Amino acid sequence: MRRKIADCRRNAAGIDSQPESVTVAHTRSPYPRYLLDLDPELAADMDVRMRLVARRSATAVVFAAPPGELQLRRWLALTVGGPGLLVLTGALVSYARVLDRVVAELIGKGDLLQAVRDADGEEFLACDLSWSVLQPARFAILDARFADQVRRWPQITHALLRRGEVRLNHLAVQRAIAAQPRLEVRLLLVLWHLAARWGRVEPGGLRLPLPLTHVLLGRLVGAERPSVTHALKRLSAAGLVNGAEGGWRLRGTVEEHLDSLGASQAVRRLVPAEIARRAR
Repeated sequence: MRRKIADCRRNAAGIDSQPESVTVAHTRSPYPRYLLDLDPELAADMDVRMRLVARRSATAVVFAAPPGELQLRRWLALTVGGPGLLVLTGALVSYARVLDRVVAELIGKGDLLQAVRDADGEEFLACDLSWSVLQPARFAILDARFADQVRRWPQITHALLRRGEVRLNHLAVQRAIAAQPRLEVRLLLVLWHLAARWGRVEPGGLRLPLPLTHVLLGRLVGAERPSVTHALKRLSAAGLVNGAEGGWRLRGTVEEHLDSLGASQAVRRLVPAEIARRAR
């Protein structure tokens, strides 16, 4: 067997201690909650009668996390044998560090987080993972008990699997955006991509009420903070984007933005129809 010289591990000091951003005594539910009440879409493939029966069995303990660093190792360990941690509300960031570079992924309602199993001998590069909560979040602990309770209703398991596929698709879009050569185009595309999920329609455009710092935006699109700051200044001067770390506003439509930057037709065809429709 080849020697494993590095592994993918959970980041941050004190990973074996209780998460610092969450006080269990105050934020963890003392009893299981009905998951189908908290996330009704999980029962979308059930008829009314089946849903009522499944509701009594599909229960999970819930915990909350305020904005700030969140160490998920212990929480994820509780889900061994089950689907994982289901995000019920809020927004958080998952960071992955390789050497001195960090990339980020935004995670929100409906996403499923799972513990990474050690793959002995398969990795040669160290990958440190960490998390930070952007907006107050709640999670459902879907553990082995939960998996056993919902065995009679594969519709719930299939719905959770589809959530994983959606998250992979979001990551694929983000990777394609990060491959664009012009930083202004990358920033516009990632803001519109996030706005499709978190944005709110306003007269003349969309508002993205997420505290996205220049550093975080850089980690989403593969750029350094100073370059992001200069690119955002140019986009603001052009009347396309304005705002700050407390939220961003996108004026006009994504097609107008790309036209103003002289983006190619190939780039414009990559814009999801749903984003273009909502921006009109």
